[in-house]
Amino acid sequence: MTTRHAFVMKLKPGNEAIYKKKHDEIWPEMLEMMRRDGVHNYSIYRHGLLLFGYLERDRPAPAGKPTDPLIWKWWEMMAPYMETNPDFSPVQEPVEEMFHLD
Repeated sequence: MTTRHAFVMKLKPGNEAIYKKKHDEIWPEMLEMMRRDGVHNYSIYRHGLLLFGYLERDRPAPAGKPTDPLIWKWWEMMAPYMETNPDFSPVQEPVEEMFHLD
């Protein structure tokens, strides 16, 4: 069963180009890990400083599974460019699905 997830995040001013560059050069091991965890059809869009993320998963994320150390490493590297929590995880706000056409 595919599940859909959408969220927003926010860039710090002046970091639009470096954020795009980092994602153009995303680590192959990040892509492999996401696919292994059932993530596919993952996109991030930018509107000004607002980032809109959308992804689909083949199966729900396991409850209580700790965040992979590779993700923490990515988040720490990206922290200077976007709004983050004190632990460097990005500030993410879920977006409610209002309509879907399949």
